[in-house]
Amino acid sequence: MLRRAARPVFSVASSWQSPGRHSIRGFAARRNNNDVREDEIRTARRWLEQLNAETIPKSIGEVTFSRSSGPGGQNVNKVNSKATLKVPLDALLKHVPNALHSEIRASRYIAARSDSIIIQADDSRKQTDNAHSCYARLHQVVVEAARHALPGETSAEQAQRVKNLQKSDNERRLKSKKMLSSKKSARRGGRGGD
Repeated sequence: MLRRAARPVFSVASSWQSPGRHSIRGFAARRNNNDVREDEIRTARRWLEQLNAETIPKSIGEVTFSRSSGPGGQNVNKVNSKATLKVPLDALLKHVPNALHSEIRASRYIAARSDSIIIQADDSRKQTDNAHSCYARLHQVVVEAARHALPGETSAEQAQRVKNLQKSDNERRLKSKKMLSSKKSARRGGRGGD
C-alpha cells in the first residue's frame, strides 16, 4: 500500500495571507473585514467634509513664537513673529479617523524624537497670522494624508461605464468561446466521416 506524502500545514499565516482563506469561515471573515474597512472609509470621508482650519481645536498643540530669519529689515531682528506649532501625535490621532493614522505618521512634518508634528510659519509680520497659517498647514497635512489613504469615490457615470465595459467584454469572450467550440466540433465531424 502506497502512502501519500502529507501536505505541509502552516500553523502561522503570513501577513499577506489570511488564515483559512479556502474556507467559508475565512471568506466571511474577509468580507466582514472589508465591511469594517468600508465603514472606516465612509466615516473618514464624512469627518473630512466637516474639517477646516478653524475646526481644529487650538488646544491640541502648543504654539511658540521666535525671531524669523531672512529679509524683512529691522522687524525681523526685533519682533518674535515666526510661529511654530508642535502637536503631539497622540493628541492629534484622538481626533482623526483610524483610516488616516498611517498616512499621518508618514508625514514629512513628523519629528521622530518627540513623536510630534512640527509646523512653522513666518509668512507674515504678525504673530496671529503666522499662528493661523500653522493651523492651515496642519489642515493641509491631514487633507493630504486623506488623499493618499482613502480611495477615490466612483461617480454614477463611471460605475455605469465600467458596467457596460464588463458586459461587452463578457459578450466578446462568450462569442470567442462559441467560435472555438464550433471550430473544434467541425474538426471532429470532419474526421469521423472518413
